[in-house]
Formats: sequence, structure tokens, C-alpha cells
Amino acid sequence: MKHHRNNLVTRALLLGVSLTIVPLFSFQSLTASGGSGQPLHVLHVLLLSIDGMHEQDLARYTQLHPNSALAQLTHLGITYTNASTSKPSDSFPGLLSMVTGGSPRSTGVFYDDSYDRNLSAPGSNCATKGTEVVYDESIDINPNALDAGGGIDPTALPRDGSKGCTPVYPHSFLRVNTIFEVARDAGLYTAWSDKHPAYDIVNGPSGTGVADLYTPEIAATDGTRLGTQAYDDLKVQAILNEIAGKDHTGTKTEPVPAIFGMNFQAVSVTQKLAGDGYLDANATPSAELQAALDHTNESVGKMLDELRREGLFSSTTIILTAKHGQSPIDPSLHLIVNKNIIPNLVNSVQPGLLAQATEDDVALIWLNDQSKTNAVVAALNANKAQAHIDTVLSGDAIKQLFNDPLTDSRTPDIIVLPVHGVIYAKTTATKIAEHGGFTEDDTHVALLIANPHLNKGSISTPVETTQIAPTILHLLGVDPNKLQAVGIEHTQLLPGL
Repeated sequence: MKHHRNNLVTRALLLGVSLTIVPLFSFQSLTASGGSGQPLHVLHVLLLSIDGMHEQDLARYTQLHPNSALAQLTHLGITYTNASTSKPSDSFPGLLSMVTGGSPRSTGVFYDDSYDRNLSAPGSNCATKGTEVVYDESIDINPNALDAGGGIDPTALPRDGSKGCTPVYPHSFLRVNTIFEVARDAGLYTAWSDKHPAYDIVNGPSGTGVADLYTPEIAATDGTRLGTQAYDDLKVQAILNEIAGKDHTGTKTEPVPAIFGMNFQAVSVTQKLAGDGYLDANATPSAELQAALDHTNESVGKMLDELRREGLFSSTTIILTAKHGQSPIDPSLHLIVNKNIIPNLVNSVQPGLLAQATEDDVALIWLNDQSKTNAVVAALNANKAQAHIDTVLSGDAIKQLFNDPLTDSRTPDIIVLPVHGVIYAKTTATKIAEHGGFTEDDTHVALLIANPHLNKGSISTPVETTQIAPTILHLLGVDPNKLQAVGIEHTQLLPGL
């Protein structure tokens, strides 16, 4: 069935059919209420992203661990069994979908490693336009330090010639506002924690959306399950401090945030480690992956206990989801394909034609000469077997999903969807899974909303993680239409509250 569903996605893209799901609900018809019919009184929303957690991971875990914290959450509200994260399923667009209500069509952010035809290279005088835009640990002052050596190094940032050749910080790269900015405009306090200083992007274009932003550098860890769990623990403690009315350090008194949360890394990291991950096509976790799931569940339990201890449990709504899934689930489908093949095919059409190729279990391609797009597509299609390509998207198929590459400086000219299970990487790569692609393994993520006053239930209607952002504002009594991406993409609230 999984391959059949992935083929449906591919066919829809080939036919130029938009995959954006817009359920027939309006803001007015979705007043959240408890079983008594009274409006749900929410003062706080805690947003948690367990990166890599598929819907079937959550279903399996809660079934086998009925007394777990995760199972407790499923008994306190609505579980969405058919939720899709962003396409591409990278961490940046995945998180931005939740906090802006938009896809890359409105955010302008396709990946943490992308391209902009209007910006200039770091350290340049902006005489030449067109540069790779990288927002990961490589822009840290010191990526090997937990505090990144003090944060972002401005000399590592792309430059904007239209603004005096100044560095473009991640928050300035985002084209639309965030829930944090809207909340602060409404006089509410906000906090967030994530894996690189580059997650300054959640501040939004104002640069001030998150009052208490904590971004310890994950690249400073050892990359093992235990090391990543210890890293997650730092951010969990930050959440516990914030629930207790402190800042993330626990040293300063602050209001309990109206919107706060974090991402967990241990599950995602363990899914990729050779010898770990899943054991079969049914997503049976290895002992190591089970341990990562258990540790994350325990961390969520600590948050629930702290909310009860502080008397905030009933006035806090918890939204649990994932920025992305991981592919392939079935280890027998895993195949590393040399990441040089596609760039070489592009440049075979014309030397130096490739401007940027971002590759994981997807390939995003930007060209220096966009008039050669059709020729590159022909070359890729002629070499599908060599590059293990399933589908090549360009032209109308790109415009149906995003913006026109000929008029938008950031939209890729071509998107390559490989055969399911393929990861474009160095031939020496040992990772057994990756994200970024459009398959169900990449995009079918866990999603639930929990509050003691909500009726328990599950909804199988297709939903998208973009719907989280307006729902959060709605729950807090703030107008969701203040989100710019909601207006651009007509994003709806999550159904069934």
C-alpha cells in the first residue's frame, strides 16, 4: 500500500494537481470547546516536535505502552491520523509550516541549504548575484561549541546588495511573519528552543518574535543516541524552567509563555544510525530506537508533571507533531546513490550550468541559465536508471506546488524525486535514513492536540502541519488572519476541536 500511495503523489505532481489540502472548515465554525459546550480556556500552548516521528510510530507506541505519557496525551484530545508535513520535508520548512501557516510558496524557505538568485555570497562585495544560502551549524562562530561560540558569525551569512550588501540573518530571510510575532503584538510572552542558532529564523522578519530563544548547537554533540538524549535533556530542562515561571536558564523570573516549545532530536538521529533505525517495513523499532522513543516519552512526562505541579495543566493545550518523518522505513529499500551523479548530469548539458544542488532523499536543482531547464530535464529522464530517479518535476508541476522559478528568486528550477529508499550522499555514507523528500515515509507525521477539556477522538481527514499555526492563535484568542501566510495560502484551522 505504501508504494501505491507514493505513486499517487507522483502522479498528482506529474498531472500538475495541487496537493494542498484545504478542508471545508471556517475559522468561525471551529470554536474550541469542552464536553460542556463552553469555550476552551487556553492561556498557554506547548508545541513539541519529535523530529522523525511518523504517525505509525505514535500509534504503535501508545498501543504497546498504554500508561505512557504519549498515550496519556492521546486520551486528552484529538489525534490526526492523516497529517502531512511540508514538501520538501526538511527541518526548516517543516518547522516554519507549524509557526507561519505556510509552505515554501509563501515563506520562501525550501531547505536549510538552498539558493537565492538575488543575494550574494558571504564575504563578497555583492557585485555578483546568486548564492547558496546555508543556515546550519556552518554559520556558527564555533560549531563545535554548545553555545556556538557566542552565536551566528555574520561573515558566514549571504549578503543583500539591495540593502547595502548587509548580511542576511535567518529571520530576515523569512518572507512572512510567525505566530511568535503575532503573539507578541498581542502582548503575549513567547519562547522556543531548537537545534542551531540558525533557528533565529522563528523570530520572523521583525527579529523579535521569540522573547526567550534557546538554541544549543547539536553539532557539538557526539552524534550518538545517548549524546543526543543528553542534548535533548538541556532543552527539556529549559521547558520545565519556563513552566515554573522562569526563563530557559531558570535564573530569571518571567511569565509562563503563551506559546513555547522545542524539538526533540534523539528519535531522528537514531533512525539514521547504521545498525539502528527500523527492523522491517512495519516500522518495528530496533532496541536503540525504542530506547530513544522511551527517553522522549519520559521527557514529555516530565513536562506534564510540571504543568500539574504549577497548576497549569488544564489551561495549557499541548500540540505534538514532527517537522519531518524519515525514509525509508523499510530497511530493505535503503540505497545510497552517489550525490555527484545528478550534478554531473546537469553540467553535461552545459559546463558550469549547475548553480546549486541540495540532495538528501530529494534533489533540488537551481540553474545558472534557466533557459536550459528543459534540456536538463531531458538529460535526467534519459538517465533515470543511473541516478535512480522516479520523477522529475519542472515547469507547471513546480508552479502548482510553489512559485514560478522564472519570477521567484528562490524556487528551484527542477526537483528530482528518487526511487523510494534512495538517499543521495557520499558513497561512504553510513546513514540508513534521511528526510527532505515527498514520500509518505518523509511526510506522514504524528499530530495530536491535547487538553483535559477536549473530547477524545481521532480524525482521518487529511490535514497539514501548516494548519497548526492558525489553530494555536485561535486557541489563544488571537486572530489567525494576522498570519501573512494564512492569507496567502488560505490555511484553515485543524478540524474537530
